[in-house]
Amino acid sequence: MACLTDLVNLNLSDTTEKIIAEYIWIGGSGMDLRSKARTLSGPVTDPSKLPKWNYDGSSTGQAPGEDSEVILYPQAIFKDPFRKGNNILVMCDCYTPAGEPIPTNKRHSAAKIFSNPEVAAEEPWYGIEQEYTLLQKDTNWPLGWPVGGFPGPQGPYYCGIGADKSFGRDIVDSHYKACLYAGINISGINGEVMPGQWEFQVGPSVGISAGDQVWVARYILERITEIAGVVVTFDPKPIPGDWNGAGAHTNYSTKSMRNEGGYEVIKAAIEKLKLRHKEHIAAYGEGNERRLTGRHETADINTFSWGVANRGASVRVGRETEQNGKGYFEDRRPASNMDPYVVTSMIAETTIIWKP
Repeated sequence: MACLTDLVNLNLSDTTEKIIAEYIWIGGSGMDLRSKARTLSGPVTDPSKLPKWNYDGSSTGQAPGEDSEVILYPQAIFKDPFRKGNNILVMCDCYTPAGEPIPTNKRHSAAKIFSNPEVAAEEPWYGIEQEYTLLQKDTNWPLGWPVGGFPGPQGPYYCGIGADKSFGRDIVDSHYKACLYAGINISGINGEVMPGQWEFQVGPSVGISAGDQVWVARYILERITEIAGVVVTFDPKPIPGDWNGAGAHTNYSTKSMRNEGGYEVIKAAIEKLKLRHKEHIAAYGEGNERRLTGRHETADINTFSWGVANRGASVRVGRETEQNGKGYFEDRRPASNMDPYVVTSMIAETTIIWKP
């Protein structure tokens, strides 16, 4: 008699050319990932060769019940680490039947910015540091914390090892390998300052692909925590008080910044970010004011600052960038629940296109 795991792990390529495509999209809250699967007649590697599909937008907060159909446009393909074989994950964005992007489709406007000739010529690179917190499913309290109580103060947990310092490593390592399998350019992981909190980094990724890869990495993480019976939260300050919040620090460079004389280009770009600080903060994630307090390695939300090697600044320039006279900088303001399509395209638009 076959076990359930035997059936879950069936290798379809032994008996059929057909594959399963899991279509992924972002729901009405802007953070709720949704997905459903369909059978295709054979392997596909080009998103433009995939069929469009539809879903009930009235059940995701994206359409009224009397006109509920929302159309999924396939945009990026990744290998499926859960079903394996030739099966795929498909990142989609969402449109009305008339072909108009729906209001929660942030990818469409981001793609327009990245296809701007000025932006395309600069080849913007991104490295996104996605922090998140693992919670015990029944209590919504961080993994490894005593129920209703608190662990010892922060200090030993950052990049820590040991059963009293590191909680959820099996989930984190599974996620790391699953992302590599999927074709996501995940560049590393580490335990964070608050116990039960972790980080993965995606990049360097160019343009719109940064957003695609972060969203699919989030999807894979949610699927793995589902299997593990653990909850993942991207809340920027899951525990009030003297505990670190969770951000999505965004490292950024353009071709001009990476070339000789790039440090002056970086300083000019930071000056532009300063002038649009309020607009960026408004788009950098909900609840970010609970995190950006000027404490716990953050700058105050109302004040823009930058510095070399300064983790308490809005924007940090690396010591190596200063020494080399070229490189990249890190925008430390985005919250862990930011939309990477919004943040990456906004940084490009402000630093390349916008003329003060």
